[in-house]
Amino acid sequence: MLEIVLGLLALALVAGFIGSISGLGGGVFIVPALILVAHLPIHIAISASLISVVATSAGASAAFVRDGWTNLRVAMALEVATTSGAIIGAYMVGILSPRVLELLFAAMMLASAWFALNKQGDDIVATSDPLAERLQLGGVIPGADGQPVPYGVRNVLSGAAIMVVAGLMSGLLGIGSGALKVMAMDGVMHLPLKVSSATSNFMIGVTAGAGALVFLSRGDISTIVTAPVALGVTAGALIGARLLARANVGALRMVFVVILIMIAVEMGWRAMSGI
Repeated sequence: MLEIVLGLLALALVAGFIGSISGLGGGVFIVPALILVAHLPIHIAISASLISVVATSAGASAAFVRDGWTNLRVAMALEVATTSGAIIGAYMVGILSPRVLELLFAAMMLASAWFALNKQGDDIVATSDPLAERLQLGGVIPGADGQPVPYGVRNVLSGAAIMVVAGLMSGLLGIGSGALKVMAMDGVMHLPLKVSSATSNFMIGVTAGAGALVFLSRGDISTIVTAPVALGVTAGALIGARLLARANVGALRMVFVVILIMIAVEMGWRAMSGI
């Protein structure tokens, strides 16, 4: 038993480290690791990953909130959509076959690889559209000269629609869906990239928590698996965050894209071949 716990802890530590360095979150890597390496059933891997996402989000988002990068108004407005999607997705796990879930995960890995390759810089808009103005979703960020730079928010309803899909994928696959959330806020709603990343980090814990409650009510959470996975992913994420400033992000991103594609191929092959 001790060997199993230590093995899961080491596996989760590596997944959390890679997820933190890549900016995609540990859930993207821990689910395939638990399935392909530890040979666990997919619903057990998904539930353990959701708990680990809650733990890592709680630890990482506190600093972003303290430093003012998280847009809490945007997070609360969009959390209704993403939490609804997560609850629906978590319920669907009990209905869909493992082969379908593995195919969905393979597709999500490819989408994450695309996002990592096409991650853009800030496209700040100065004013908000009428709905965002009514909800007071705009904010300020520090500029290059240290002076506050206001930014607006656009296309709230389009962003919320993507958030429903992000929540659905989170509940279905046990991931934070940070790539989709950042894409919605940065590319569609025109929030600055750092604000999008910080706000996404805050949101993924709430989203994963909603999905985890469904798994808990169904009895699909194994404490023997979940406890070391949550501890390992959290520790790995903290180590990755400390090393990120000194890492060659461009080179690492290419390595992680290759890893994502390889995992997507392996998960897709498992699903198609019925292994």
